[in-house]
Amino acid sequence: MSGRRAGAIVALLAGALALAIALFLLVENFARGALVFVFLALAIALGWEALLRRGVQRWLGLGLAALLLAATVYVVVGGHHVLGWVLAGICIAASVAGARIAFRAENSLPRAEPPRHPVLFINPHSGEGRAERVGLAPAAAERGIEVVVLKPGEDLAALVREAVGRGVDALAMAGGDGSQALVAAIAAEHDLPYACIPAGTRNHFALDLGVDREDVVGALDAFVDGGERRVDLGEVNGRVFVNNVSLGVYAEAVSQDAYRQAKLRTLLETLSGTLGPEGDARELRWRDPDGAEQRSTALILVSNNPYLLGPTLGSGTRPRLDTGTLGVVDFHPPIATERSAARWRELTATELEVESDDPIPLGIDGEAVTLQPPLRFRVRPKALRVRIARDHPGASPSATVPKGFSSALRNLALLALAGSVDHQGPERDRNPEHA
Repeated sequence: MSGRRAGAIVALLAGALALAIALFLLVENFARGALVFVFLALAIALGWEALLRRGVQRWLGLGLAALLLAATVYVVVGGHHVLGWVLAGICIAASVAGARIAFRAENSLPRAEPPRHPVLFINPHSGEGRAERVGLAPAAAERGIEVVVLKPGEDLAALVREAVGRGVDALAMAGGDGSQALVAAIAAEHDLPYACIPAGTRNHFALDLGVDREDVVGALDAFVDGGERRVDLGEVNGRVFVNNVSLGVYAEAVSQDAYRQAKLRTLLETLSGTLGPEGDARELRWRDPDGAEQRSTALILVSNNPYLLGPTLGSGTRPRLDTGTLGVVDFHPPIATERSAARWRELTATELEVESDDPIPLGIDGEAVTLQPPLRFRVRPKALRVRIARDHPGASPSATVPKGFSSALRNLALLALAGSVDHQGPERDRNPEHA
């Protein structure tokens, strides 16, 4: 029996057992279950309103929300079926683990010809010095890869262009996603193969490419026996991004000098200062794919290909990086001073233009930038040649995860019964035209 089939069987059986236990406990203790949902809803609503306030009002609201959460825990633990809920939790964890195995991402890329003169650029400060801790530079030298370690004050773009000018035929970057975007843009400009080495802090681009973030040294084998595929790049006003661009409250916060020293406090102050009762939110105007004018204040997230979001496996990653589309998330939370309803929308587009009356703060791949409007977003389809090591997944964690509960259940059943998956279902669900 294959690992995928076994994982699907575990996921289905453990999930069914968890559901049966939960239903039994809820039916037998209906009053307690209803009280739990009421307390949770009140705690969330009160906590959100508290975040929009300042001073005593904020801390009083957060304190009351904490008391409601404590009451929720008391209602659950104070019952006579704590062991049952623990057992249900264990079954849920087993079901999720089984589903992860069943939908494990694998993508065998055709082997590409190794470059003759690759070069690796290393930011020694990324990931709190992760490159040095794992011995990345000597490992690269052993593989015949030239190494350039950035020094304070050096211009990364100038160094990369100088290397291209003297004839290197492949580029790799070990650093944060902002540095990855810069090197990737130059690689795409000259149609050179590029390798993402996950030596940064979060390495979101590496994750969605299918690079094993825990195997920093092994990622160098992309230039030894790796495979190659093409992926898209995003662009805003001529600047390339590999992950996403945030606009709104978060971008306002990261653009402030105080954010580096006090991230949470700055974010809270920005939240109350823009969306609170006395806030002055910066209005962003744009048109959706149907041509209707939209206005946003809280959050717009424009990504290089759409993210898979929601309570599902692989949430927060992009199933594909070659759809030729931008992902757009438009979030407007409930605000007491406004009559407009809360909204959360996920859209796709090939181009997007955002207008404002003032300069617009952005978070481009996590880096704070302020640009003059209008902001013009577009996607560069399959602009980048990416090399990935043979032993790495080669695909995003969400590449094979069906979108929606019914699709996931159907594919788990097919795996468990027949040992194969109906690929048409997930692919159709992930197609931007059907989003």
